[in-house]
Amino acid sequence: MANDTNALRRYYEELRGTEHAKNTLIEDLLQRLDSLSQEYQQEKLDHARESHFNREVQLRELQLQDELRKIKASVERDAFVLVLIDGDGMIFDDHLIQAGEAGGKEAAGILWGAVRDYVHQKIPGLSSDYKIVTRVYANLKGLGEVCHRSGILDSPSVLEDFARGFTGSKQLFDFVDVGTGKDRADDKISELFKLHLYNYHCRHIIFGCSHDNGYARLLEDVADRPVLDQITLLEGVPFERELAILKSKYESTKFESLFRTTKINVYQQQFHQQQMRPQSMIQPIPLPTPQPIQHTQSMPYQSPYQPVGQRTPSASTTNSMNPMAVSWASTAIATPPAHVASPPPTPQPTPSTNAVKAIPRNKYGQRVDPLMQYDKGELKRVQKIHMCNVHFLRGDCPYGDECTHDHFYKPNKNETQTLRYVARQTPCRFGTACDDIKCIYGHR
Repeated sequence: MANDTNALRRYYEELRGTEHAKNTLIEDLLQRLDSLSQEYQQEKLDHARESHFNREVQLRELQLQDELRKIKASVERDAFVLVLIDGDGMIFDDHLIQAGEAGGKEAAGILWGAVRDYVHQKIPGLSSDYKIVTRVYANLKGLGEVCHRSGILDSPSVLEDFARGFTGSKQLFDFVDVGTGKDRADDKISELFKLHLYNYHCRHIIFGCSHDNGYARLLEDVADRPVLDQITLLEGVPFERELAILKSKYESTKFESLFRTTKINVYQQQFHQQQMRPQSMIQPIPLPTPQPIQHTQSMPYQSPYQPVGQRTPSASTTNSMNPMAVSWASTAIATPPAHVASPPPTPQPTPSTNAVKAIPRNKYGQRVDPLMQYDKGELKRVQKIHMCNVHFLRGDCPYGDECTHDHFYKPNKNETQTLRYVARQTPCRFGTACDDIKCIYGHR
């Protein structure tokens, strides 16, 4: 009996162990199920979030693509080519300006057609509805007087008629009168050039400046290769030395029969007129041997951009010169000598105890500027100071306190010499005929 009881007790213990193992297994399974359920719910949330994010991204991408298409269409619709011309040196051909208003319209038409042909070759993929924006800046009064005195125009007002015809021919063509004053046309052209240089709407710039070395500094500052490819230098008269060096970096072109290829020569026309006069009207005057001119005093400051009619030589200067005087004003009032084929030699003035150093001249009596050495880095630095050339080099700035350039900087000897080179880049409006001992401008 005792053995049966022990056997039942052992059997019971075995069953209880088995039941405990079963319960433990069930609890483990339930815990695992809870964990998997939580992970499943998290995955569902993550999947829903990713799906929502993907839908937002797709919608945003479609929106951005639509905006990009609109921007590209807007840019293509407003594309233009900018033509900048310094009209004081890039002078339209004689036959055009002589025709007055009709010549201005003809010049605008020729220019428009030449630009279209050039752009078609240069930028073949450009939309055909691009615009041509043209700005010509010049001192109309001064340029008209020069053309009149040289015999190109019968009246200075013809140039104003030309400008009016040019401006009225096309909606985006403007011939702008900058008036008298130093560097007015240069400053306006430079600022407009900088404004549109990185403008994406401006697909190309055609820059008419071959006559003036001063623009070399502006073009030297352009360093980006893609931007360089968007600039073309337009040639009228042959490129000045520094611009000719830059031609290797830029494209260049020339529109035939549109601009003068030579600078205006007042003497040449007056000599021609003298030779055409009847011999009975000519008073032969012997030409003395060319000698360097010596002056007893310098002439008052004359800006190269003032109207030429404003300059009047002093009595002592006029008396000491031959009838073919070497200033614009005296050229207009003097009677030229007979049968002269080259610029007249300059007579030897009466010696004076107060004479100063002579103006260098060649065998034809034309003024010659001595060569100057300069450092490019120092040149750029001095230009940024914006010193008044006339104040520091002549001491008689006519603008006084109203001058927009610095009168208070104290330049050292090297800076003053560099400033002389800066001033030399501006051509003197009297050219090689200038007889002002203190003239700071260039004579070619």
